Amino acid sequence: VTSGGRALKFYASVRIDIRRAEAIKLGDQIIGNSVTIKIVKNKVAPPFKSCRVDLIFGEGFSKTGEVLDLATDLGLIKKMGSWYEVDGTRMGQGRETAKQFLKDNPELLNRLIGQIKTGETI
Repeated sequence: VTSGGRALKFYASVRIDIRRAEAIKLGDQIIGNSVTIKIVKNKVAPPFKSCRVDLIFGEGFSKTGEVLDLATDLGLIKKMGSWYEVDGTRMGQGRETAKQFLKDNPELLNRLIGQIKTGETI
């Protein structure tokens, strides 16, 4: 028998709050949601951390979106307005177009992942 009241909140080791931030559209079709994840309680690591990730329907968390964000933060990918550029090559206008460019070029995606893991910056 599960105890009532505040027991679940008290005994849980980790509590995570996931909230939808905005819809991700490809044309007129909604293909996923951008979600904000906040650690409300954590007994095994630092609590109160938060992040924002893309959750694509039928796929899960967007790996290419994470690589794009991290590479942009490290300066491996340049963002000029809504355009993205890597090594002098334009990836496209808008985040979804840049993500599709990374999906279409797996060798570039793998190279960026390696650079992110080693902490390279420009």
